Amino acid sequence: MAQATAELLLDQTTAFRVAELFKALSDPTRVRIIGLLAHSELCVGDLARVLGMTQPAVSHQLRVLRHLNIVRGRKEGRHVYYTLTDEHIHDLFDQGLAHVRFG
Repeated sequence: MAQATAELLLDQTTAFRVAELFKALSDPTRVRIIGLLAHSELCVGDLARVLGMTQPAVSHQLRVLRHLNIVRGRKEGRHVYYTLTDEHIHDLFDQGLAHVRFG
């Protein structure tokens, strides 16, 4: 039993990366940004208007999310449009939302 349990133990690097992901999701502003990006690609200005925040404040949150590979940007002219990196993030957000809404 102890051998089987030891084989299931996450290595330190993986555990750290998962913890960092959940740490990023522990901030309500970042969760709101993820919620918006789960529905459409948006630029910093659009996010700032909808969230009622300054563009620098939104850019800071997006930097955190980009660093953790949660969002990615696509440059078009002077604007950078952000979207979720992949379906895993979308699914994680949806599951968290369902857990909160429906228990």
